[in-house]
Amino acid sequence: MRKAFSLMELLIVVVIMGVVYNLAVGSFQKIGEVKTPLSLKNLKKYLSDFEYEEKVKFLCLDSCSRCDIFVDGKKQEELHGKFDGFLDDSVKIYRYEYGLGAIRVEPKAYFNEEDVEEDVCFSYSLNKQGIGEQVLVEFKGSVYDFSPYFSKTLKYGSLDDAVNAKEVLVQETFR
Repeated sequence: MRKAFSLMELLIVVVIMGVVYNLAVGSFQKIGEVKTPLSLKNLKKYLSDFEYEEKVKFLCLDSCSRCDIFVDGKKQEELHGKFDGFLDDSVKIYRYEYGLGAIRVEPKAYFNEEDVEEDVCFSYSLNKQGIGEQVLVEFKGSVYDFSPYFSKTLKYGSLDDAVNAKEVLVQETFR
């Protein structure tokens, strides 16, 4: 009757564990490498994947020809130029107000490192709780609703469709 494992049995178990570990780690690395291309539909999710303390911001300047990501106020240099041309100056931002509908919003001022104001075409940010600006973004015939807190960005065919959906939501809330 045997009371212990042989050295050969232990070595086989260690080799099997090593192979399984390498396969698992390799799979996780591939998952991290696969990035879906940035779009307005997934902008909120894309920004939420960054590690930040206070705020992460997507900012487009100069008629949307330059777009960058700022994490806690610091420009992400490794991403510089990656999003250039992502949008163009046809992008329009609205906020929804009950009874008034969609109201056009002008982007907030931005001052660069030299404290010079630059022309802001588009900006969107998430705070430390992961809550973003409650806006509707119209671009290339579609409207993206960034107002849901816990669901993905909604996409509509027109600004009227987005406003009607908001009106229906308000009516359901009042019931």
